[in-house]
Amino acid sequence: MAFSPLLSSNLFAQEKSRFQFCTFTKPLQHLSYAEMAKAIAAMGFDGIEGPVRPGGHVLPERVEEDLPKMVEALKAEGLDLTLMTSAINEVSKEQHTEKVLRVAADLGVKRFRMGYYKYDLSKPIAPQMDEFRPRLRELIALTNELGMKPVYQNHSGKNYFGGPIWDMAEVFDEFDPSEVGVAFDIGHATVEGAKAWPLNFARIQPYVDTIYVKEPAWENNQLVWGGIGEGAVDHSFFSQLKKSEFSGPISLHVEYLGHKDPEIVPAVLKAIQKDFATLKELLA
Repeated sequence: MAFSPLLSSNLFAQEKSRFQFCTFTKPLQHLSYAEMAKAIAAMGFDGIEGPVRPGGHVLPERVEEDLPKMVEALKAEGLDLTLMTSAINEVSKEQHTEKVLRVAADLGVKRFRMGYYKYDLSKPIAPQMDEFRPRLRELIALTNELGMKPVYQNHSGKNYFGGPIWDMAEVFDEFDPSEVGVAFDIGHATVEGAKAWPLNFARIQPYVDTIYVKEPAWENNQLVWGGIGEGAVDHSFFSQLKKSEFSGPISLHVEYLGHKDPEIVPAVLKAIQKDFATLKELLA
């Protein structure tokens, strides 16, 4: 697919931020690695959150062939693979765990988003947390060896481990924050916690490694997602983030236009550009 960057790479030149800005490139998988990298660099990001998972821009079974190509394309534009999004939540052949993580580690990737654990709502909840623990322990043993850090996203939904934050905090308390982190998603925290997000954020804050920014809203009692600053996220979150000691990656998620149709890529790029500008204003 032929593509020309929307912006000059110098347009967003500014004083170096204490944050590392990246964006989730799931909606841009129709582009080649080089096209994607040029587009993201042109908008002034520091890197990407790249999907390396089933259906992703890099497939797990092709990680040895394709992940080096993605990283090379990013480096050519001065970008990092800031965060690798995976489906990995255990050490197993089915998830290609060791192959994916060893290749990524050799390429200098330092953190990856885990796949989710999910509850069976027909069974008691607390014992299921005890079932997640050994899977996480084994994974962390491997990532410690590789010098990588798994991060887990809080996600809204009726059966997601980590959705209410407190369950994730209880399990993570076994580990040092240097060993495992949280991708704190203020959008999903708003959906699940509404006005309680400051309490939830405070509880998990020692483990917060990455911030996810997306914007939920409700229309006719239905959850919808849209442009940054236009929905239900409390803007005081960004003020609190600035006052905190957090200096890690902030990943902008712009998925509300979809990702399956190649024809929407130009519109997605414009939305990323607009939302990135809003995000920087909120953090100014």
